[in-house]
Amino acid sequence: MESPPSSGLVSPGSQPPSGPSASPGTSPPASTATAATTPPVLSAEAQVRLDQELIAAAKANNVALVSELIGRGGNVNAKDAIQDSAFLYAGAEGFNEVLRLTLAAGADVASTNRYGGTALIPASEHGHVETVRILLAAGVPVDHVNNLGWTAVQEAILLNNGGPRQQDVVRQLLDAGGDPNIRDPQGRTALENAERLGFGEIAALIRAR
Repeated sequence: MESPPSSGLVSPGSQPPSGPSASPGTSPPASTATAATTPPVLSAEAQVRLDQELIAAAKANNVALVSELIGRGGNVNAKDAIQDSAFLYAGAEGFNEVLRLTLAAGADVASTNRYGGTALIPASEHGHVETVRILLAAGVPVDHVNNLGWTAVQEAILLNNGGPRQQDVVRQLLDAGGDPNIRDPQGRTALENAERLGFGEIAALIRAR
């Protein structure tokens, strides 16, 4: 009597078919492995939406969401309608965890905001001591001049109170090679502005250079 045609199924207890595709420990196909680690390619419109979500999350200092959106392919250098990026805003506001995430994701440290300033300039103005340290270590240009004609050193003096945080910031900027002799639009050096505003400690720091 003829055997019935094979159905192609493996009966219980039988050995699995041999061959590379059934070898134990075989890695999944390359396309499967890649899909698990690489964000999908988005349409231009979807990318813009994702980037704007990332900027909004950065502005809310939502570290977990920023991390998730970067993982989904959010661009830390993309800007919104007022020229803020996730990186620039985090630096300006002293959101250091978000800032570190954007730097790890390839932030352009030379990028500028709507005032033509790097992230270092508003960070220095606001006296964000640790943020300034992070930005300087990342290589943000220390002597960049913004549209108002101010460097980070000048803005740290002109737009704050000369207190301990500002003194620390100015010290860091000088240690990083910041030039206190770059003049503002009124022709004043950083030392002249510090003396004019009565910031004796900052003036002493500059004179010591």
